[in-house]
Amino acid sequence: MTQQNLEQLMAIAQTRLDNLLKRANQPEEQRRSQDSHAVLLSEAITEISISLEELNVLVEELQQQNEELIATRQQVDAERQRYLDLFNFAPDAYLVTGVDGLIQEANYVAAQLLNVRHSYLIGKPLTVFVHPQERQNFRSLKLQLQQEGQIRITELHIFHNEGSTDFPAEVTAVIERDRTGKVTSLRWLFRNISDRKQAERKIREQAALIDVATDAIFVCDLENQILFWSQGAERLYGWTTEESLSKTTHQLFYKESLLPLEAGLKATIEQGSWQGELEQITKTGREIIVASRLTLVRDESGKPQSILAVNTDITEKKQIEQQFYRSQRLESIGTLASGIAHDLNNVFAPILMIAQFLPSRFKNADRQNLELFKTIETSAERGAGLVKQILTFAHGTEGKRILLNPGYLLQELLKVINQTFPKSIEVRIDIPINTLWMVRTNPTQLDQVFMNLVVNARDAMPNGGILTITAENRIIDQTFAQMHLDAKTGSYIVVTISDTGTGIPPEFLERIFDPFFTTKEIGKGTGLGLSTVLGIIKNHDGFVQVSSQVSKGTKFQVFLPTIEQSVT
Repeated sequence: MTQQNLEQLMAIAQTRLDNLLKRANQPEEQRRSQDSHAVLLSEAITEISISLEELNVLVEELQQQNEELIATRQQVDAERQRYLDLFNFAPDAYLVTGVDGLIQEANYVAAQLLNVRHSYLIGKPLTVFVHPQERQNFRSLKLQLQQEGQIRITELHIFHNEGSTDFPAEVTAVIERDRTGKVTSLRWLFRNISDRKQAERKIREQAALIDVATDAIFVCDLENQILFWSQGAERLYGWTTEESLSKTTHQLFYKESLLPLEAGLKATIEQGSWQGELEQITKTGREIIVASRLTLVRDESGKPQSILAVNTDITEKKQIEQQFYRSQRLESIGTLASGIAHDLNNVFAPILMIAQFLPSRFKNADRQNLELFKTIETSAERGAGLVKQILTFAHGTEGKRILLNPGYLLQELLKVINQTFPKSIEVRIDIPINTLWMVRTNPTQLDQVFMNLVVNARDAMPNGGILTITAENRIIDQTFAQMHLDAKTGSYIVVTISDTGTGIPPEFLERIFDPFFTTKEIGKGTGLGLSTVLGIIKNHDGFVQVSSQVSKGTKFQVFLPTIEQSVT
């Protein structure tokens, strides 16, 4: 029942009560005349009692409604306060503007974000807090907002305190309408994304560092499936990111034994990390040696998730180490050979002298004995020559050196080749005599070097092939010198002698310069030819490089330092 109905009932009851009192105050005679109305009076009293009871009920209902109204109002106030708390203390900046762009409401975060007092914001145009270069874009956003009703996440640069500093902000907005559909206000949400932008920039920088790194960096799961592949890995192995992500490391790097890799993976899972050397292959089939570092990556719960691998190509480093060890071995062998050669020289010298003296001592010796004397002399001379070769390898022999263009020696050598080599061997030359630099050398020794190399090339092509002889000028820089143990920076003449013969097996390649080591049949080589070549060239401050593939041929490169001097 409403307040109005209650007031009406109270008015009726009051009227009836007033009439009753008037009748009670009338004279006796008049009351008697009104006895006929007693029944009416009784009924009126009954009605008044009923009205009073109804009035009490209505009062109780009204009190209950008032209590409910108070509770509802308190609940509304609490909800409103909760909303204000959420509005003011939200982590993002909330602003309400009119259609004219003036700020009507703003939370505390908005004031803090814009570096102003909260009261300062009210009534200010929101545009003044937008970077001048983006205000035209902001106007377009307002127009889009009014047309579409909302703006999804976009970015703007916002000013602190009308222009002191700016920061990137993420903007979301919606419009408010009244019952008629008219736009009444615009609600804006601004979120400072400076930290996120900085994190994204840091991620991009780290990604750029990973891509420019010379090491191969990749991530694989516990089943060896590639998950991430850096540009350094592309450069080292030749596999693109698209090609590698569909394969496992077993498929990419290995053709033979997987034991070292499996041992490394097991140690990584058990201990969290592992490092060691692995022999791998590239996409083109080139064999490389890498220093591998594996690290176990765990998820948030600590469960092993993936393996991060960083591989460094140390193939050249290992080659330099082999060159160093070979140089040490040859130096040791040279020292030993020198001592043996001197002792042998002391042995062969009296034998040779006696062999030459015997014919004059025994003048009546028959033909058979003379042949024996000659055999002794010849054998002694061969032994002395062998000793001489050993000494040449061990220490080199100075001899007389002159300024010389190696091209002339190679031309003379070509004449010998054309006269004595089989016709099944095709000879190709590229010797620019007029432009070659000069070297200071002993012509006989250098001729011996070239002759040994071409004879070896001939022997490697029993069924014919191609013999190529080239000479060129070359400048060796610091990078090349660091990669080759015996090389020094400066100008060189490089003489290359290559063949298409049988090649040298990899297991023999490191021993070819050792004295008395040969792959030829017994009686067809002493094993001192390449040893002599190396001794002569090292005595000239040069070095020799060799590369070979079985059934494809061998290439020797002789590097001789040049002299900056002209000769007539």
